[in-house]
Amino acid sequence: MSNLERSMEVECDFVRSRGAIELLIQSRTKDLGGFSVRRVLPTRERQMVGPWIFFDHMGPARFSAGDGINVRPHPHVNLATVTYLFEGEILHRDSLGNLQPIKPGDINLMVAGRGIVHSERERPEVTASDHTLHGLQLWLALPEDKEEMDPAFMHYPSDQIPATEVDGVQVRVIMGSAFGLTSPVAVYSDTLYVEAHLQPGQKLTLPHAEERAIYVAQGSLAARGTDIPTFNMAVLGPDSDIEVVASEDTRIALIGGEPFKPRFMAWNFVSSRAERIEQAKSDWKTGRFPLVPGDENEFISLPE
Repeated sequence: MSNLERSMEVECDFVRSRGAIELLIQSRTKDLGGFSVRRVLPTRERQMVGPWIFFDHMGPARFSAGDGINVRPHPHVNLATVTYLFEGEILHRDSLGNLQPIKPGDINLMVAGRGIVHSERERPEVTASDHTLHGLQLWLALPEDKEEMDPAFMHYPSDQIPATEVDGVQVRVIMGSAFGLTSPVAVYSDTLYVEAHLQPGQKLTLPHAEERAIYVAQGSLAARGTDIPTFNMAVLGPDSDIEVVASEDTRIALIGGEPFKPRFMAWNFVSSRAERIEQAKSDWKTGRFPLVPGDENEFISLPE
């Protein structure tokens, strides 16, 4: 999770499979000073799934009173960040002047476009007592003709995200369309992001996308006899009727959409152009990015 001052080295193992699963990616845990992040995308074998170029599972992290997330301002270009929490709260600030607590079930969509700066901290009311933070943070690559769009921030409260039951399985359509529902969350290309919660023995036929992968945040699944353990991502084949079966209480995230050509990545920057990455590095080092109102005194330095 770049927002937690991570490096961009690849830290995932992978195994190839056949049938419904093309690639099984086992996340690796990185301890960031009392906060665990499981890094999934990118790997050497797979940079992207559809437009999704980064996938981090953060926590669950348990903090004592007085402690918590305290991520100083840092920049992004040519991408969009998507934050979704299972537990806890993050206080988002950005250079557009937005100040927004993110709570479980909400969707926080921040479009960097030509450049944005943000910080992720916690409200004093949260840090005043013991608390937990647990969720997912993902990056979307933007289409080439939208990479330099104006930066934007959109927050969608939990009650705006469409939900349904499919054969008893609780499903939320977070981005895109699936199961007869369409999310109000803005997309910039064909994009799919679905969350589902399965009880032991329940089955779910996965919605189709041109590319797609399923991540097991809790529990375990099987797809056509191939196990998908906890904290693993299965990149799925092109079959349209892939069904998963839960062997225990299981929470999953399905991502996918239109495939993009590979992107250049460095630190918090993603672009279709290598020279744009270098420009962003120079702009951050020389102070040409905007400040974050209310959080102007600190920042994360560009890694050397």
